[in-house]
Amino acid sequence: QVQLVESGGGLVQAGGSLRLSCAASGRTFTNYAMGWFRQAPEKEREFVATISPSGGRTFYADSVKGRITISRDNAKNTVYLQMNSLRPEDTAVYYCAADRVYSHSDIAIRGVQYDSWGQGTQVTVSS
Repeated sequence: QVQLVESGGGLVQAGGSLRLSCAASGRTFTNYAMGWFRQAPEKEREFVATISPSGGRTFYADSVKGRITISRDNAKNTVYLQMNSLRPEDTAVYYCAADRVYSHSDIAIRGVQYDSWGQGTQVTVSS
């Protein structure tokens, strides 16, 4: 498994921005599709975004499309989540996850596809 450590969460006003980072270690980063998920209090975990190993393919949940961008820096073994125009309903613990894949263009949308997870970082958006 790959070890994942998220950072960058915090408290922000509605309309503001945050950038989350997820540093990976322990395995070859470019063998993994990466994803971000979130879980709000008393709600199930939900998919946010995913990116292929090469970074050339991405996919987003409809709820965040146009406001959130996933990217990766393979030289730094890091994946990012740039969040703009934040809303109170974006408040959640955000988790980074890694899925071992065998094509540079593979992505993963379902949580069960991922075999490594970070500890999460809290994002709170005030109204």
